[in-house]
Formats: sequence, structure tokens, C-alpha cells
Amino acid sequence: MRLSSVLRAAVLAVAALLSLSAAARADDGYVQLTIYKGGWIIGGNGGSGVLDFHGRRYWLSIGGIDYGFVFGGSRAVLRGRVHNIWRPSDIVGPYAAGGAGIVVGAGVRGIVLTNARGVVLELAGSQVGLMANADLSGLAISLR
Repeated sequence: MRLSSVLRAAVLAVAALLSLSAAARADDGYVQLTIYKGGWIIGGNGGSGVLDFHGRRYWLSIGGIDYGFVFGGSRAVLRGRVHNIWRPSDIVGPYAAGGAGIVVGAGVRGIVLTNARGVVLELAGSQVGLMANADLSGLAISLR
């Protein structure tokens, strides 16, 4: 009898540890952003988007600045995954990126962004416009 109670206690302890580790992991979601960018040396960006998380949709606002070589304007529609998110408000905050590219007409764009909470956005999509850039970009996302 003693062996079965020890075995039962060990199984319960392992099950408890597994449930704790599953609860301690952040989750993933999906995001779609539409970003308008334009400028001459100093530029700006803005737009909107939506976060799909746990079966619900959360509307987003986007804004920021660009500094470096920026000329022209473009519109990008980006879709992708959001990693390491506990709650919808985790996506809120500033993101920074450096980039370079040329768009004449239509093209593709991909980017990976991280905020201070460790939320990672992996985005890809299309970009249209007339733009040449080699700049540092600051992007802030907020919930509407």
C-alpha cells in the first residue's frame, strides 16, 4: 500500500507541475495592420489594424515617426502572428525598427518588431506607392 500512495503522490505532483508550466506560457494571436508612410528626410506613419486574440477582435491605432533618408509615400498592408502575448493590452507600446527599401508601384514587405513587454510581431504583406527609404522608424500601437 505504501508504494501505491507514493506513486499516486508522484503522479499528482507531475500533473500539477505540467499544469503550472502550461499556465505560465504566453499565447499567440494574429494581427493585420494598414500603415501609411510618407516624408522627406523626416517622415511619419499612421494607420489602423486589428488584433485577433482568443476569438475576439481588438481594434488598433498606429502612429510614429521616421528619420533618415525618407522620400515619398506608401501604403502597406501587413498580416502576421503576434507571439508572447498574455492579454490584448500587451500589444500596446512603442516598437523600433531600421529598414531600407524602394517601392515603385507595388512590392512586398516583411518585418519583425518587438516591444518592451517582449511581444513579437512577425509581419509580411504588400506595399504600394513611390518611396525610397533608409531610416530608423518608431511605431506606436494603441488599443482604440
